[in-house]
Amino acid sequence: MSYSAPVKDMLFAINELAGIDRVSALPGFEDATVETAQAVLEEAARFNEDVLAPLNFEGDRNPSSWKDGVVTATPGFKEAFQQFAEGGWQGVVHPTEYGGQGLPKLLATPCIEMLNAANLSLALCPLLTDGAIEALLTAGSEEQKQRYVPKLISGEWTGTMNLTEPQAGSDLALVRTRAEPQGDGTYRIFGTKIFITWGEHDMAENIVHLVLARLPDAPEGVRGISLFIVPKFMINDDGTLGARNDVHCVSIEHKLGIKASPTAVLQFGDHGGAIGYLIGEANRGLEYMFIMMNAARFGVGVQGIAVADRAYQKAVAYAKDRVQSRPVDGSAKQSVAIIQHPDVRRMLATMRALTEGARALAYVAAAHSDIAHRHADEAVRADHQAIYEYLVPIVKGWSTELSIDVASLGVQVHGGMGFIEETGAAQYYRDARILTIYEGTTAIQANDLVGRKTLRDGGAVAKVLIEQIDETLAALWEHTSYESSPAFQVLYRNLRATRMALANVVDFVLARAQQEPNVVFAGSVSYLKLAGIVLAGWQFARALLVATEKRSDDPSFYDAKIATAHCFATQVLPQALAFEAAIVGAQDDVGVLALTEDQF
Repeated sequence: MSYSAPVKDMLFAINELAGIDRVSALPGFEDATVETAQAVLEEAARFNEDVLAPLNFEGDRNPSSWKDGVVTATPGFKEAFQQFAEGGWQGVVHPTEYGGQGLPKLLATPCIEMLNAANLSLALCPLLTDGAIEALLTAGSEEQKQRYVPKLISGEWTGTMNLTEPQAGSDLALVRTRAEPQGDGTYRIFGTKIFITWGEHDMAENIVHLVLARLPDAPEGVRGISLFIVPKFMINDDGTLGARNDVHCVSIEHKLGIKASPTAVLQFGDHGGAIGYLIGEANRGLEYMFIMMNAARFGVGVQGIAVADRAYQKAVAYAKDRVQSRPVDGSAKQSVAIIQHPDVRRMLATMRALTEGARALAYVAAAHSDIAHRHADEAVRADHQAIYEYLVPIVKGWSTELSIDVASLGVQVHGGMGFIEETGAAQYYRDARILTIYEGTTAIQANDLVGRKTLRDGGAVAKVLIEQIDETLAALWEHTSYESSPAFQVLYRNLRATRMALANVVDFVLARAQQEPNVVFAGSVSYLKLAGIVLAGWQFARALLVATEKRSDDPSFYDAKIATAHCFATQVLPQALAFEAAIVGAQDDVGVLALTEDQF
């Protein structure tokens, strides 16, 4: 069984929860209508189902290879990537003046989800290119934009981000790569970068490396880092490619998952120095790189949703086909498909609920980003930007954490066959494991949620979202279906309790962070997960209201949405209360800090 894009659920989230009508009312997005969304998603589904998804298993079995500095992609990847580029998929969200389609993030997000669900390893190449494009559009000179962005959007060239070094992982203050000015506007770059996704390959004619490095007179720490463009091949004045630059791939990593995506060790300057070009102002490189990182962090959250959905689909197909054991209720005397067994139903329903909840939250976040960029009112833009920025670490951190849980359940549904590579279930589990690590670990996302997104504004955005949850709770309570619908009742009861849990944790963070930062930050990941669960539960409550009103239009789809909301309410929402207890229960100390170093 290959991949089938969940277009109907994506359109539901776009239309009913994220509010595409609000987005299409924005200047420049007038063409982003419901009809456009359906056409784009259906075309994206065809491409990803037919072209990329069939290569996913092959990429795991026959990954990218390195020999004498040359990296060769999995057979079929180069041709598939060329089709991706020719179809205009790299440019969906990018400006039309550089060859993009200029569509809102709300429409690009489901396209990104499909791409990653179909083939996560291949999808990482355009993900990093998107980040490079965003950084150049924001901080690059007009000449740099004109020279690089159209080629990146067309897929003729791809982009990378070069941060990490052997001694500098997440602590970029330790970056040692140096840039020596040449007096002619160019720089010679010297250093080693590791973990560079698609840092070398044969799928495009050039690679545009964005590299963090230090100038000779730069101050110490993160304030002394600049950002440089270092192309694999130099570019002539007429736009043609010239000589090979002094950047070389000395090896690629052997990894647990995403095996078809080459993770390169790049050496800059072994033969006199790689030629680089400064982006923006000196010593502001980390600021510019964060543009790439924030775009990538949201994208990685969507990757988590994508892998979860692919694992769910595979598990459902297996559970419908695998015959094993008689039902516990005695309804049949012979063995039945395992999907009829209660615990398998629990696993599948939980997988579905987590995936749909995370999808809804990510799409809602995407709509906030679109409004933040295009609304005519500056105050409205600022409000939506603040909400989007609050949601990004949650989308990244929670969605990727749950992808591991969902993929693990997928292996469990398969039983012993899930542990056998030939079934394919294990690949999703292995692939998902990186998502909580790259572009900032879950703890880094959680620290961001505590520090920049909660403490900095005194919890203002969090409290705005809590107020919006209260409005939805009131709508549930007042609905005519409340008295007769178990789904309404349990979702109202559990969302109300977990909304209070979220409010209590926000208050705890605000009250304790200054005096006891270790206690607060020890609970930061629990806060992130709690927020993800509650905010996704809120989306399910909104979905329940819509599905109830529109049920007669499509009973099969809307009944499934109601049942999935019911499942989320019973199986997932109560977990938030445990996270609250773990955080707020630490009145004097927190258990994980009680052990001394010697006791570990």
